[in-house]
Amino acid sequence: MDATADIKRRAIKLLSTREHSRSELARKLLARNYPIELVNPVLDELEQSELLNEVRMIETYVAERLERGFGPKRIRAELQAKGLSDAQIDPYLSITDEQLSAQIQLVHDRRFGAGSKNNRQTLAKRARFLEYRGFPSSLIQRFLDMDS
Repeated sequence: MDATADIKRRAIKLLSTREHSRSELARKLLARNYPIELVNPVLDELEQSELLNEVRMIETYVAERLERGFGPKRIRAELQAKGLSDAQIDPYLSITDEQLSAQIQLVHDRRFGAGSKNNRQTLAKRARFLEYRGFPSSLIQRFLDMDS
């Protein structure tokens, strides 16, 4: 089997499990010691045939991570780690403060219940959890102040 066909087969196998960014897929193929001069044309071909589509990858990734209760800061960092730029990410992370407030409420209540949040130690723990999930500090502060 020639190397180009092997690279394409491996790339399609990776794409069949989930969407990948171009740089993420390239990194995985290069880690298998495929030469970059063979990897790039295969990736170009996959983009031409729409098997590799970064817009689709970003859309599905953002929707999935929001559904799982992650905030925009965390999602942005994860997408950047996958080799995507802010210019590519920004159009898909335009979430209003109102939507984020509802998301914070949902994530908080799922983790801690709807009980009181006024104990200082408890407030700090809840703030750290929401910060880790990727929500903006200003919204976390407003949310915790509102309920204390």
